[in-house]
Amino acid sequence: MKVGFIGLGQMGHAMAANLLKAGHELTVWNRSADKAGDLVAAGARLAASPAEAAEDDVVMTMLADDAAVEAVVYGENGILGAPALHVSHSTIGVPLVERLTRDHAARSGFVAAPVFGRPPAAQAGKLFVVAAGADEAVERCAPLFEAVGQRTFQVGTTPSAASVVKLGGNFMIMAAVEAMAEAMTLAEAGGVERRAMLEVLTGTIFNAPVYSLYGELLVEDRFRPAGFAAPLGLKDMNLADAAATAARVSMPVLGVVRDQLRAAIANHGPDVDWAGIALSVRQAAGRT
Repeated sequence: MKVGFIGLGQMGHAMAANLLKAGHELTVWNRSADKAGDLVAAGARLAASPAEAAEDDVVMTMLADDAAVEAVVYGENGILGAPALHVSHSTIGVPLVERLTRDHAARSGFVAAPVFGRPPAAQAGKLFVVAAGADEAVERCAPLFEAVGQRTFQVGTTPSAASVVKLGGNFMIMAAVEAMAEAMTLAEAGGVERRAMLEVLTGTIFNAPVYSLYGELLVEDRFRPAGFAAPLGLKDMNLADAAATAARVSMPVLGVVRDQLRAAIANHGPDVDWAGIALSVRQAAGRT
């Protein structure tokens, strides 16, 4: 399939590389063109603008936030009005997803397909894709989703449904990390090492990927380099809060993890991983 890919950060670069490996004809665009060098060497074509990357069958975007997506879609030489079906893998707010759905409807169509997984999963083609959009459009994208992920979940025909699932899932990741950080800090205060606590948790009723993956980060203090930077996590919690406010849903735990992210950024810098909220938990307990 002829596909464009816009956004070559840690996640996007890995996804684009896997599309190439799967044999798709790839055109890429990134604000910093130098990040495309190895992809071009592997057979991708470098577009001069976002619009040029959206001239074929599908254009996939993997960008940091709402503003970056808006710039690529609505900015100068943006993809709005281009022939390619727009598939957004970015974690963005529900209102923007609804706007993109409306504005793409007349021509190219739109699928929201955010992903769960950190950079190593993206490199291995083991992401989980959460897709929502017209059945025909999602079906067209199936070979692309198979190239970047291990499983695709179609959660409806309204793209905003995928956004709600992704925001809810990211909130649950943060809540799990906060709970583990608090439990490990309590264990340490009682003379139990973090590693021993993690082995008990993951060896009993908490044997799930989110606990094992993030538990290792907490045990080993692997908060730099960030696989997912805390400011991006804070952005997602703000988007989740906005969705909850619009839906009149109470999410008190969301306030806790959002404050912990703010503290982690203030005390440890914007380059800390979002799992670095564990540092805020330890500091509050006097155990730095």
